[in-house]
Amino acid sequence: MNKENRTCNNWFAYIDCSDYQSEAKASREMAREFATRLDADRDIPRVGIGAADYWDLTWELLATHNVDACVVILDEVDKLDGDALLRSLTRARESGKSNTHIGAICISNKIAYRDRINERLASSLQDNELVFDPYDAPQIQAILNHRTDAFADGVLASGVIPKIAALAAKEHGDARKAVDTLYEAGCLAEKRGDDTVTIDHVTDAVHHAAVNRFERLVSGTTPHVKFILHALALLTQENPQDQAFRTHRIYTAYTTIADQEGSNPLSEDRVYRLLKEQAFLGITEANHTGGGMGEGSYLEHHLMHDPEIVIDAVTSA
Repeated sequence: MNKENRTCNNWFAYIDCSDYQSEAKASREMAREFATRLDADRDIPRVGIGAADYWDLTWELLATHNVDACVVILDEVDKLDGDALLRSLTRARESGKSNTHIGAICISNKIAYRDRINERLASSLQDNELVFDPYDAPQIQAILNHRTDAFADGVLASGVIPKIAALAAKEHGDARKAVDTLYEAGCLAEKRGDDTVTIDHVTDAVHHAAVNRFERLVSGTTPHVKFILHALALLTQENPQDQAFRTHRIYTAYTTIADQEGSNPLSEDRVYRLLKEQAFLGITEANHTGGGMGEGSYLEHHLMHDPEIVIDAVTSA
């Protein structure tokens, strides 16, 4: 067959890294995706082997089915707990492990994700970065208008769609979240037995969604972390003039909450360390501040979320 007339055998695999956060799980999903798409008669073990073994299975599948080129799509790649999978994809052909031309599409809402990649991997990637601007209010409103057919005529109050579009454009510009808000507002109205979806339903739906997201964020933490966040949220709510609070002040409020919950408080040093961990996770922000003559420097903590949402989330979790 002439080279010009040859049809390329191209395939792709999609991995949602928010569902498969470890290197082994994401690598397993990649191998299973290719096995399914190629209709391969090959069993991909769920457990018992490591990430590198799943890569070898993938290279074998690509070779067996004469795949010329493939693309691996890593959605929410910032959720992945390492860069070994991405590194293996960029070097598979160079190292002779695969003859397939392999590309990767990495999707992230974190603008700074690219800066986290080490220099060796960045060199192998030879990447092209595309930044998509958030949707504005008219664009989100147009998208939502196409979803109104899910509701009976006259059920949506006139201001509902513009309200959701304005909120979404102001907060995140994410059309998917805006559609979710519309859906949740409808569910809320139905649950309450109301005949019309109103702006009040939208407001409550936004609040509930924010609480649910924060609940998921802290779902794997210990009760004492929730007590600490509860304490910081109460201080923020009760002292709107203050932007941040010293560790000792948070510790005092925390011990009160721990006592109320019938739990022995942790040491202040341990609470200090847990607060620093929350800053690393982006739940709080910690800054060293000079205390002036005779006080030295100290750490202040600022809550990065609405205190009402935090309180509702940690008290219901």
